[in-house]
Amino acid sequence: MKILVTGGAGFIGSHVVEAYLDAGHEVVVVDDLSSGHAENVDDRATFHRLDVRSPEVARLIADVRPDVINHHAAQMNVRLSVENPSFDADINVMGLVNVFEAGRNAGTRRLVFASSGGTVYGEPDVLPTDEGQPLIPVCPYGITKLTGEHYLEYYARVHGMHTVALRYANIYGPRQDPHGEAGVVAIFSQLQLAGKTMKINGDGLQTRDYVFVGDVVRANVAALETSFRGAVNIGTGVETSVVDLAARLREIVGGDAGATHAPANDGEVRRSVLDASLAARALDWTPRTSLDEGLAATVDYFRARA
Repeated sequence: MKILVTGGAGFIGSHVVEAYLDAGHEVVVVDDLSSGHAENVDDRATFHRLDVRSPEVARLIADVRPDVINHHAAQMNVRLSVENPSFDADINVMGLVNVFEAGRNAGTRRLVFASSGGTVYGEPDVLPTDEGQPLIPVCPYGITKLTGEHYLEYYARVHGMHTVALRYANIYGPRQDPHGEAGVVAIFSQLQLAGKTMKINGDGLQTRDYVFVGDVVRANVAALETSFRGAVNIGTGVETSVVDLAARLREIVGGDAGATHAPANDGEVRRSVLDASLAARALDWTPRTSLDEGLAATVDYFRARA
């Protein structure tokens, strides 16, 4: 198949690109490098440095005529979405519509969308949270991801395209950017390796479902062939607090740097953990990497780069 991956120079997208290439697919990567890195792009892929909101992207898709579009390009900083919701919506909604509409016009038959199980449910009453729970996001980023899912439903219902939304838990692993507000595992790993104090926002008892990027990649591969249409959680079902995460990384690194606490961030949920039972049925997918195994692999990556 010919697959176009937006955000393919980023942390998750670049791993997805490699898996698609390894499976024998032809891959075209679109990324504006605002957060991705050109060195992440596999040499076997064709790379175009373009903004997903631009008319140039639409023209590229018209020329490439991809069978599948995998849309990972996004503004993914929750705090920034709270501070500037217009910017967040411009990229995450208008960029998505630009790409998907171009795909529809070019004859693309399948859309795979990176959604956010960590934000679209808001503060859920049921944990682990399954896909049948209410969707009440509490930050603009979550709102734009849910809006993206609604657009997928439109393209499936009106235009007959096969659409899959992968509702990711908190993804971590090699290539994660330690310089943004997202990516606490990468941030803490580098601080521990440098012997520097970790900063924990709030009391640190907020929880997340940490899923390893290699496992997420397998879900993206499965999404190419599945007959399932709709949204599906991609998580581990295991709830881990930030305090516990910091302690685990300290033990793996073998350092003695401590942690300080800062004010909590606006727009962030208190607890988030996903029920991925549907993924097992729809995608034949289950997580394989334990948190300790994934953290060790991530630390090894940053240690080698240091």
